[in-house]
Amino acid sequence: MLKKLLSFSLLALALAGAQAQTQPQAFPSKPIRMIVPFPPGGGTDILSRLVANKLTEVSKWTVIPDNRAGAGGTIGIAEAARAAPTGYEMVMGQKDNMVVAPWLYKKLSYDPTKDLVAVAHVAYTPVVIVTNTSSRFKTLADVVAAAKAAPDTVTYGSPGNGTTIHLAGEIFNSAANIKMRHVPYKGSNPAMMDVLAGNVDLMVSSLPSAMSQIKAGKLRVLAVTSAKRSTSLPDAPTVAELGYKDFDVSTWYGLFMPAGAPKEAVAAVNAEVNKLLATPDMKAAIHAQGAETQNMTSEQFSTLLKTDYQKWKGIVQASGASIE
Repeated sequence: MLKKLLSFSLLALALAGAQAQTQPQAFPSKPIRMIVPFPPGGGTDILSRLVANKLTEVSKWTVIPDNRAGAGGTIGIAEAARAAPTGYEMVMGQKDNMVVAPWLYKKLSYDPTKDLVAVAHVAYTPVVIVTNTSSRFKTLADVVAAAKAAPDTVTYGSPGNGTTIHLAGEIFNSAANIKMRHVPYKGSNPAMMDVLAGNVDLMVSSLPSAMSQIKAGKLRVLAVTSAKRSTSLPDAPTVAELGYKDFDVSTWYGLFMPAGAPKEAVAAVNAEVNKLLATPDMKAAIHAQGAETQNMTSEQFSTLLKTDYQKWKGIVQASGASIE
C-alpha cells in the first residue's frame, strides 16, 4: 500500500511539473530592453527614460533604456526590427524614423509597416524654430529677410538627416521661397550645443529637446510648426499665423516591437503605458517637456503609423530631398 501511495505521489509531482512547464509565464518575467535611437539628452531620450522609469516604479517591471544612435534614428529602429520577437525588445520610435526616413533614404533595411508592430502611442509635440537669445534674429521675418538677401548663408541645425525636423526646415524653405543651409547632427543635444554657442544660426527642434533651454532663457522661440499653438508655449506664434498658410509639421513618439511579438506582450505594454499616461503625474511630466499625452490602442496607433507613412511619401517627394 505504501509503495502504491509513493508511486502515486511521484506521478502527481511529475504531472504537476509537466503542466507547469507547458503553462506560459506571465509577461514580463525578465527585464525588457528599450532601444532609444538617439543619444542621451534629446527629446526621444528624455521621454524614453521617463516611460522606462515610471514602468519600473509603478508597474514593478524592469525596463532598461539602451541608446543606439545614428543616421537620424534609423540605426536603432533597424536593430529593433532585427531583434527576436519575444516581447522583451522594444524601441521608442517617432515620426522621423518611422514614416519620414523610409521615403528619404534610398537604402533602408526595414519597412516600418511590415517589420515592426505598433505597441503604444506615448506623446505628440510640435516642432519649434529657435535661436539663441543673443542672435540677430528676433523674428521669423528676420530669418526670411536674411535668407533672401544672402541665400545659403543662414544655417539651421537638426538632429540628423531624414528626421521630421530636418524636413520641417526644408518645407519652410519651400514655403518661404528661401534657401537656408541644413547642418545635420547626430542627435538633438550636439545641435543644441552649437546653436547656444552661435555656431549655427537656428535650430529646428522637437519641443521636448528644446524646452529646458527655453525655460532657462537661453533660447528664443521664433515659431512653432504645428497647426495650432502649443499649450506649453501659448505665446509662441505658429508658422501658419506668420503668413505661411496651412503649414503644419508635428511629431509623435511611441513604442514598437519586432513583427511577430507575442500578442500578450503587446497587450500588456499597451495597457500599462496607457494606465501611466492617464495619471496626473505622468501627464504633468510629459507636458513639462512640451509634449502632450495621447492614449491609443495598439490598433489605433497602427492606423496612425500607416496613414502618416503614406502622407509623408507625398511630402518627401514634393520636397525633392533624398539621402544616400
